[in-house]
Amino acid sequence: MASTRIAAPTSEGLRERKRRETRQRITDAGNCLFIAKGYDATTLDEIAREAGISRRTFFYYFKSKDDILLSLQNGIGDLLVAALRDQPAEKAPLSAIRDAMLAVCGTIPADDMIAIDRLMRSSPAVQARKQASYVQNEQALFEVLRERHPEPGRETGLRLVAMLAIGAMRLASDALSREGGRRPFEDLLTEAFGALESEI
Repeated sequence: MASTRIAAPTSEGLRERKRRETRQRITDAGNCLFIAKGYDATTLDEIAREAGISRRTFFYYFKSKDDILLSLQNGIGDLLVAALRDQPAEKAPLSAIRDAMLAVCGTIPADDMIAIDRLMRSSPAVQARKQASYVQNEQALFEVLRERHPEPGRETGLRLVAMLAIGAMRLASDALSREGGRRPFEDLLTEAFGALESEI
């Protein structure tokens, strides 16, 4: 399984880099074991052993197995924010978010997205936290849009754009899992945004 990696900050020191790399190693080990054995059948001890760390060290990075499963979701949010900041300033808000999403999601193998989604759906607790993460991602995208478009009176519209964009991504993700990856995620995402734009 490929991993989704957040680009390291240019000012990152040695300690921060080692911490980030260890966290990524734990995430990769956990997700691989979840896919191979199932979420419930995988123990924390197995994850720690696979990642080459102690059980105690595991809890320095994660509070539970749920946090590992959610790390991809949280990582995508960080990548979306970075990609949105890279979009041309003159681009309309909805188009900028769409293009940022296409750039980010195009780097994640569809099989990985489907496998992680199925694992998340197998745990009600994780599923509930996944829903909460969508709200966090909406807020993060809204903050970037507000930086890019600080004109008075646009706040409500920009918040709606962020909410609708996350909704389009959720629908595309659902379709990807439902279809078993028959169509590329980028096509599903483009289709969802097209449907949204046709109704505005």
